[in-house]
Amino acid sequence: MSKFIDKLKQLSRVAPQPMGFRTTQSASLKPRIQLVASLAEDSASMAGSLAGADAGLVRISKLAAVAGTFDKVSRAMPGIPWGLRISGQQQTAPLGQTGGDFIVFPATTPLRLLENNDAGKILEVETSLTEGLLRTANELPVDAVLISLEEIEGDLLTWQHLMLFQRLASLVTKPILASVPANLSAADLRTLWETGIDGIVIEVSAKMPASRLTELRQLIDQTDFPLPRKRGKAAEPRLPYLGRETSAVTSEEEEGGEEEEEDE
Repeated sequence: MSKFIDKLKQLSRVAPQPMGFRTTQSASLKPRIQLVASLAEDSASMAGSLAGADAGLVRISKLAAVAGTFDKVSRAMPGIPWGLRISGQQQTAPLGQTGGDFIVFPATTPLRLLENNDAGKILEVETSLTEGLLRTANELPVDAVLISLEEIEGDLLTWQHLMLFQRLASLVTKPILASVPANLSAADLRTLWETGIDGIVIEVSAKMPASRLTELRQLIDQTDFPLPRKRGKAAEPRLPYLGRETSAVTSEEEEGGEEEEEDE
């Protein structure tokens, strides 16, 4: 089992703290949104600056460089699980064991690419997918889902983004990650959590202030993330039920019609 996936599932299922003076819930199991720092392959040298992240993610363009990249980032930041993010179209030969804790991949990834790989599997989905397709993720052999938004204007979340997150959370029962801007507030983090987001993925680059991940870590640790949350299945269309009551009404109408004909 992937360490990161296991933590996602544990923290999203933690029971609310009972009332009273007795504390039974460990601080390490306090429900909170997970922070994932994402790096481009050519930015692997920045891995040592990801202090505060719960997990790291490396975007790989050339699968031949997987082993060397993971070795570099894991030595720079050994205290967190590392994942691999692939485009899914570079090759068709099985990837094999990568040494990573989890793999993020799009739906266009060939099945054989992930054969014989024990890493946790996170399916990347598009916001344009139909509700029917999104629901199928619940039955697929994947551990979590990542929703990626298009370029966000002004690096600010909008109500439309929230609607997209809520739509996915109402259809998918597995842990959900979302790629979001780095300049989130405590209120943003709490709202994302209440909507059903279990973890946020932050793109780390040279343009981002070096202290931003640390600031996000502090905000997450200081924010109260309540349970339960707005997770569940969206209402499905219902067909009219034709039962005995309907039949009885129909029979009465028919009898009434016959009586009127006799009167005439």
